[in-house]
Amino acid sequence: MQIAPIFTVDFNSFKEDIVNRTGDIPVLVDFWADWCAPCISINPNITAVVNDFEGRIQLAKLEVDSGENMKLVSEYNVKGFPTIIMFLHGKEIARFSGSRSQEWIKDWISGYL
Repeated sequence: MQIAPIFTVDFNSFKEDIVNRTGDIPVLVDFWADWCAPCISINPNITAVVNDFEGRIQLAKLEVDSGENMKLVSEYNVKGFPTIIMFLHGKEIARFSGSRSQEWIKDWISGYL
């Protein structure tokens, strides 16, 4: 089954969709909250950039206040929102926090592709 370029994950699907991945496409996990202004402001920027990469990267959205998702915040030592963690082959390879411009995000991703 192929996962869409932008999809939602939660505590129950995280291991399968992120940690157990074997493909060569990096996945960004956006740890966000609906009450977080920087999370809202980065969303159109990161969405546009992921779409511009045309399948060379994917974006998983993890709403931290939903269900057991906060356990993943603790497990990955996320200190603030939004935090974007890049995974490849199930392992973290990079991260940043805070809202960023489309250009900044594109340059950051390009450094890992």
